[in-house]
Amino acid sequence: MDTQISYSKWKEHHRSILERLSNSDVFLLFSGGKDSSLCLHLMLEASQEFGFDLEAHAGAFPVHRYTDTERRRLGDYWEHRGVRVIWHTIEETDDGVENAPNPCLFCQKVRKKMLHTILSQSVENWEKLVLVPSYSLWDIASYAVEHLLGDVFSNGKDVGEERSKRFIETAQRFYPFASMKEGYSIFRPLVKYNGNDIVRAVKKQGIPFLSIPCKFKDYRPKRILERYYEKMALCFDYQQVFDFARRSLNLPDISSYDNIEKEEYFKNIF
Repeated sequence: MDTQISYSKWKEHHRSILERLSNSDVFLLFSGGKDSSLCLHLMLEASQEFGFDLEAHAGAFPVHRYTDTERRRLGDYWEHRGVRVIWHTIEETDDGVENAPNPCLFCQKVRKKMLHTILSQSVENWEKLVLVPSYSLWDIASYAVEHLLGDVFSNGKDVGEERSKRFIETAQRFYPFASMKEGYSIFRPLVKYNGNDIVRAVKKQGIPFLSIPCKFKDYRPKRILERYYEKMALCFDYQQVFDFARRSLNLPDISSYDNIEKEEYFKNIF
């Protein structure tokens, strides 16, 4: 795949999916980071061409990243382009993250709870809903490494329910598109692109993103791996990563997810 990310090239790679989104209600999960910012740029362009409604939902957590100034700066940019970022305030402080044994796991649980609340209050027609997270190729390569080191290459003593649950959660993210039981869909527009390509595209387009780094980012294994990829100038091919995961890690087929009840899916898997 050409590593230069432009709307026209991205659109052609995803045309069959984008054509399915006509008349859908698309909820893009916006963090303000580089990945979700590029994702919003591409989906905003696509919404005008393929005829779907687009909303950007942002969870302002952890709190220290989302100052009033930052939210206003990002919100003003996107509103000028025609989409309003809906900021959802979470009734948590950063104290919980700082005191947690695993700050990132705590943050993820808070965000999942928030998403469940937003969806239960906002979605009127689940058959029209399309959820858009912004996982990248570097994310899924990192999940593959995580599974290799934690499960395949470990001595087996610590492999249990928690790691099996983690694999079920991360395995679905290898697939760009999934249609779920209640009629809603999941679309991952950036899963075929390397992180460094995403950074170049964001800078080339002049798209603003959060300027305050997360104090807890070094706790995330994938962030550590991303620095390694950058130092080693590594880029991956989506099809090769996907084929390896399916062949060597027993990646489950996407059909194994589509009958999961939405309550279970958003609480424990998404």
